[in-house]
Formats: sequence, C-alpha cells, structure tokens
Amino acid sequence: MSDSSDVAPVRPDEQLDARVVASYLRGKLPASDRPLEILQFPGGHANLTYLLRYGDREYVLRRPPLGPVAPRAHDMVREYRALAALGPYYALAPRVYALCEDPAVIGAPFFVMERRRGIVVRRTMPDEIADDPAVRRRIGEAAIDALADLHAVPVAGTPVATLGKPEGFVARQIAGWAERWQRAKTEELSAMEDLAAWLAARIPPALDATVVHNDFKLDNMMLDRDDPGGVVAVLDWDMTTLGDPRIDVGTLLGYWPEATDPTERLAIAMQPTHLEGFPTRREIVERYAARSGRDLGAIAFFETFALFKLAVVLQQIHVRFVRGQTQDERFAGMGESVRRLADIASATRAA
Repeated sequence: MSDSSDVAPVRPDEQLDARVVASYLRGKLPASDRPLEILQFPGGHANLTYLLRYGDREYVLRRPPLGPVAPRAHDMVREYRALAALGPYYALAPRVYALCEDPAVIGAPFFVMERRRGIVVRRTMPDEIADDPAVRRRIGEAAIDALADLHAVPVAGTPVATLGKPEGFVARQIAGWAERWQRAKTEELSAMEDLAAWLAARIPPALDATVVHNDFKLDNMMLDRDDPGGVVAVLDWDMTTLGDPRIDVGTLLGYWPEATDPTERLAIAMQPTHLEGFPTRREIVERYAARSGRDLGAIAFFETFALFKLAVVLQQIHVRFVRGQTQDERFAGMGESVRRLADIASATRAA
C-alpha cells in the first residue's frame, strides 16, 4: 500500500486482536518474531485492509467486511490464489506470503501480502501529483495499458488456468449480480429490474478468455510516487477469474466520468477523471483496442453491465448500514447513488 500518510488508527468497530494475529503469523513472515503494531488503510469501502508493522518490516493484511456478506463476494482465499498464480506473469500483482482459511482466528479468512508504496487516486487528485493535464493524460494511459497487459497474461498451461471457468462467464455474471440485487435491495427500483432483463437477453458472442480482474479502476491501482505516469501495483483481486476481457474494459468505463457528462453522473463520481488531460471513454476504447488487437464493437453492452453492477455493489454496502452491520456514516446516503446509477445505466443502454 502507499506511504504512512495513508494509514490511521484502526476504526473502533473494525479492531483486530494484535496478540492473536501476531501468534498466528509468527514464523510465517520474515521478522514476525518482533512486536506487532496494527494500523488501518481507511480509504476502501468494502474489504478491510490493515498495515502490519514489525519494526521496519511492513505487510498488508486483507479481510472481508464485518457482518454477513454476499455469497462469493469478498473472497480472500480467491484473492490470495489469484495473486499467487499471477505473480510470475504480471509484475503489478503484489507478492503474497500467508493465507488463513480458518475464520476462527480473526472472525473471517484473511491473507497477508507485501506492502508496495505509491499514490492512490480516489475521489480527488492527491496533493502529491502536480496539477498538470499532461500528467493526468499519462496516468490515464498507464491505466489502460496496465489492463491490456493483464489481458495478455498467458493462461493455457500455467497456474492461471485454475482461476476460473470461462464458458458462460458473462451470463453467470449477469445472473449473479441480478440475484445480489434481489437480496440486497431496500426498495423496488424498476430500472434495475429492466436492466437485468435487458442484459440477460443481449449477451454478445464471447471473445477468447483472459484473466479478468473484475474490478479494474483507478483507485485499485497504485502510482509511482516519483513518476505518477507509472503504475507500481494493481490491488483488490478478490473477484479475479477467467472470462471475456470486455468485462474489465466496461468496468473501467463505468467508473470513468468525463467533463461532458450530465451533472447527475458527475455528482456521484468516484474518481476525478473529468479533469482536463484524462482520456475520454472513447479514447480508452481506442487505446485498449490498439494495444490488445481486440474488437470492442459491443463495448456499450459491457459498460451498461458495469454501471448495473456498480449500483448493486453500492446497494450491498448501503444495506449493511441499513441493517446496522456497520456504523460507517459514509454508507448512509448510498441509496440515492444507486438510483442515479440505475438511470445512468439505462441511458447508456439506450445510447
């Protein structure tokens, strides 16, 4: 993860027992015989990410959010195995050190990976990055290239081939996210029901399968502190699988507001790509197609699905707040964001 300015004391309702963690990890990590200090990376919205500090040695621990989670979501075992398989082929995948599948240790499965240092772009541009359109252009292009390079990772005959079953992948994705919507919804929203039916009926013919990150966006990348136009890590691999690479391209587009978007879309933007210099969504498609050689003629379908899926993700977070499973006030207003995303996805479908 990034430097010490991005860590904070652990939130009161998300504490780990340092003695239990230290006991479990002792002997499994270099320097794990030293006293352990635990801090938290507070920026994420779902999985919980902690800094483990053993003197001058640091690691990152990841676990699912507190309370019940959707089936197959926040899968730490899957994330660990994805990183272990990708490590030899994709330099931006952090190294992993230890996996705990026993929920009795801290209340959920977790794993420990290396700490990489850099800058993460979230809702606003970090102060460390110059206010320069040329720098923002390079950041955007680096994100596109990192995705195209992930989709070039060899699959056949490598450990990567065990990460998923590509046949029927897109249909399963649509059905799975539609089911998650039904479980998590707190109100009837006809736009979401219509989108689920529209997507299920219009799945394009599949492209050759690749690794699919399944949540590829700007704040799941870490940029080089000395050269923000370079990527030093890609994070959050808990939904990694094998399937149609256009799922990832659609995800990138769905998270990518641009300056000409309606105010409703800019109001819920999760990253500052509307600023001058960042590539437009059309430029993302063109650059990815040129680097990968893939036909993206059906990309509007995948962008629509990405927006639908994002609405479900936010609803899953919101319902945890509604049910009292988290006290994080950031989640209180997400119901309105879900409604807006449904409308944006419907407009993208109609375009």
